[in-house]
Amino acid sequence: MKITINDRECNATTGDILLDVARAGHSHIGYFCGGNALCQTCYVKVLEGQELLSPMTSAEKAMLSDTLISEGMRMACQTTIEKPGKISILTTVEEAARLTLSNPAGVPAYMGKMGWAAAEKFTDTISFQARRDIEGHQVSPWELLTDVIGGIGDAIQLVMEAVMSVFTPKPGTADTDAPENGKSHASNGATSRPTASCPVDGASKLSHDVLRIETRKGVACN
Repeated sequence: MKITINDRECNATTGDILLDVARAGHSHIGYFCGGNALCQTCYVKVLEGQELLSPMTSAEKAMLSDTLISEGMRMACQTTIEKPGKISILTTVEEAARLTLSNPAGVPAYMGKMGWAAAEKFTDTISFQARRDIEGHQVSPWELLTDVIGGIGDAIQLVMEAVMSVFTPKPGTADTDAPENGKSHASNGATSRPTASCPVDGASKLSHDVLRIETRKGVACN
């Protein structure tokens, strides 16, 4: 099956975690902690298909404010695809990027909303992190380190791909068709003018009438 993340189709199967699907599909998503419910950067807004996803975990209930939950917000590292169907999500990282480009004046209000939501759940978040072993979110220091390194590596790859897509010249639209009607094609897609040899010393001279005809045809001397 395919799900849509930031308007990009990504391959997925039931049982997949949204974070893993986004990473495999190279979709723009935050995951600094490597998917261990620590950094709160993998928030996604479920635009369609909420009923096809797993119920909210204790981590999500501890970190997501009621306002964000009402807007369809989930934590990608905690959300699993349980049923096949049409799923469409927008990551908050991508949402912020689009807002910056389309309406920069709205960015402060957006950041304020997200900051207030985090402040509302600060106590619950700290409490959850203190008892995460009891909540079933155990993570060893070594596992956390490798996950963080992996997350940073994936993030760097996304940045490199974005930079390359901007600065790499697009392939030319060269016309590889065989020359027709005596016309040759330039390698960059532009059609070059046909050429004709001009008379040299000792050769017969072109009449003025022929010269005028060849000039109208666009023939150039070489």
